[in-house]
Amino acid sequence: MALTKEKIIDNIYHQVGLSKSQSRAAAEGLLEIIKETLENGEDLLISGFGKFLVKEKASRRGRNPQTTEDLQLRARRVVVFKTSGVLRDKINAG
Repeated sequence: MALTKEKIIDNIYHQVGLSKSQSRAAAEGLLEIIKETLENGEDLLISGFGKFLVKEKASRRGRNPQTTEDLQLRARRVVVFKTSGVLRDKINAG
């Protein structure tokens, strides 16, 4: 089962001891900082967790699988996540 924003807020509430509204504000604030950083094309490094990178993808040829029609896919930016060595070790330890 996936970790949701609500579960993150609950974890902050129980582990940190902030009120529910303060926990929500903290989580929302952090997510807003992350979104703004990535929107600006900047990389985001969280030590011990990993790095979010914004990569440029060039336009390319594609094909509609239902109609087999050729089409041109536009250039775009995508977010890539690379785990830190610490997190990678924790994931593979279990």
